[in-house]
Amino acid sequence: MRLESLVWTGRAASIGLAALVWTAAAGAAPLPGGSLDPMRIPKYMDSLIIPPEMPVAGVINEPGGKKIPYYEIEVVQFSQQILPRKGWGRRGRGAFPRTTVWSYAAVGHPETRNYPAFTIEADANQPTRVKWINNLVDAQGGFLPHLLPVDQTLHWANPPQECADGSVRTECRGVSKNFYTGPVPMVTHVHGAHVGPESDGYPEAWWLPAANNIPGGYASEGALYDQFDRSNTQPGTAVFQYPNDQRPATLWYHDHTLGMTRLNVYAGPAGFWLLRGNEEAALDLPGPAPSAGDGPNRRYYEIPIVIQDRSFNRDGSLFYPRDRAFFEGLRASQLKIDFSPDSDVAPTWNPEAFFNTMVVNGRTWPRLEVEPRKYRLRLLNGCNSRFLILKLAVDPLAERPVESVAASFHQIGSDGGLLPQPVVLDELLMGPAERADVIVDFSAFAPGSEIYLINEGPDEPYGGGVPGIDFDPADPGTTGQVMKFTVVPLHGPDRSALPNALPPVSPLVPTTTRVVSLNEEESLQVCAIELSNGIVQQLDDVLPGPDFAERCEAAGGFVFGPTAALLGTLAPDGTGMPRMWSDAITENPALNATEMWEIHNFTADAHPIHLHLVQFQVVERQPMDGVAYPAEPWESGWKDTVIAYPGEITRIRATFDRQGLYVWHCHILEHEDNEMMRPYCVGDAASCPVPVAAP
Repeated sequence: MRLESLVWTGRAASIGLAALVWTAAAGAAPLPGGSLDPMRIPKYMDSLIIPPEMPVAGVINEPGGKKIPYYEIEVVQFSQQILPRKGWGRRGRGAFPRTTVWSYAAVGHPETRNYPAFTIEADANQPTRVKWINNLVDAQGGFLPHLLPVDQTLHWANPPQECADGSVRTECRGVSKNFYTGPVPMVTHVHGAHVGPESDGYPEAWWLPAANNIPGGYASEGALYDQFDRSNTQPGTAVFQYPNDQRPATLWYHDHTLGMTRLNVYAGPAGFWLLRGNEEAALDLPGPAPSAGDGPNRRYYEIPIVIQDRSFNRDGSLFYPRDRAFFEGLRASQLKIDFSPDSDVAPTWNPEAFFNTMVVNGRTWPRLEVEPRKYRLRLLNGCNSRFLILKLAVDPLAERPVESVAASFHQIGSDGGLLPQPVVLDELLMGPAERADVIVDFSAFAPGSEIYLINEGPDEPYGGGVPGIDFDPADPGTTGQVMKFTVVPLHGPDRSALPNALPPVSPLVPTTTRVVSLNEEESLQVCAIELSNGIVQQLDDVLPGPDFAERCEAAGGFVFGPTAALLGTLAPDGTGMPRMWSDAITENPALNATEMWEIHNFTADAHPIHLHLVQFQVVERQPMDGVAYPAEPWESGWKDTVIAYPGEITRIRATFDRQGLYVWHCHILEHEDNEMMRPYCVGDAASCPVPVAAP
């Protein structure tokens, strides 16, 4: 883990985020967010939900005798008991209110309506076909509006086709500051899948539900809507096919709609996609995992676990900030500036969002009974913005950082499958979207023992470093706790193994080096000042134009920001050249080329960078003014998401072996939704339906 300290230079730190960070002082308050105080939510009341296997709809018989599992999976709205079943009310005996969420479910199987979604089990080199259905409609067939505040001034899917530039089209910046209340677009991406572009879940390939009251003038599909089975004409659907021609791995699926991913995923639609193969089966790893047809008393020793931070209102509803003032640590009435489309500051979008309650597999702070034996845990950081530093401890309220741990993680795999050798770790650093496949051995603990999964990652943007030295750890009373393991008597002998060796990973040999950049933008139109009463007010006399920042500072103000984070290329002088989502493509690898990507991070944050299509190898990192150092041992296998630290160059290598249009982006969802995502084209530029810049 990086040791350099983070210096957060944005204005948000001084007037907002700094106020939200937990310190060791007595009486420290948890993060704000929602009307339900997280300290009033009792912990470890309910058992962890272990997502069952998603049922198939049937089998497709292909020529040559090939049989392809076929799913019909819909996105639906329902209510779920995410908050505890006891502890509510004056006497603490009632269930907390249920929470309205969205998730994926098998058509015709209402029992599969669960957040997170049921797990899709797939075999390596055995294709899977899915009809994805946007069924966000009510009982009368009318569309359901979004559960959360949609900022229409971002460059987003925009079904109303009302663009700030006056054009009538989808995929543009909207003109209205009001929250969007129309039908919700969706498109599913299987994160980490090696798949054709028509089935990848491209952000402009969304579609609306087949509602009976779609307003006139609305587009029902994105500009680049496509599907594997083009004979499918059912409205509100798309049929994708996944070859699964890759190593066994812990993948996951979630929505990927342009400018709305943060909201759609926060509302619930996500699930595990577990790809299995013979190499794994020969290792005698802990199992079994849930499978179709399991009885009610089946014991599981392989468990997928998705960790997410959420905030709630007293009625049980999900909280997500409704204005930019939340990020600044202000009330909406205290932020008096012009917002888009009257400036370049979005009125609702928050640069990052940190929430005050930890939710694991769809329940707040759950517990899991474990036997004194080995367990395989497939961990996923499903948070929007939060980096996690996970440890196993006997005391969840110990002074942070926790130096001693109750047990170690034996990490055997990461995003793209098994590592070349196991790595024993006392802590797991996980950026958003990263996975860690670990074995935890509870055999040293007597029945009745309690072990806590805790989090020492920060309640703010992460930039590397050590908790307690370079940043304050998460609030130990709320976001610093994740779940509890309670040891119960052994049910039967443990015949699983901790592998000493794993299948090797052959290093890729790149023939081309590509240089890209991560950049942060501040306003070019809003100069503000903080008044003595806490109000942040715009200085109207400082007008946009040349030397805006200098003139703003001379007037005693500060340039408002950040307004966006952007990907880009590198200028000849070594500085970043930010690019917008709609700019011509600058990354055009040749088909079957193996490239080294050098990712230059000019921002104050660490960013989890995700490339669609490929699994890559992390080579090294290098401070921009220093000496390169090797990738971490837990990054020695295949990855699809890598942490790029501030002030450093992160080097990865990948082979681009499918032609067509894909994307690469930051997986801080608030970042990718506001320009920190770029298309890239593999192979012939003519095969990609968007402009490709001249080399």
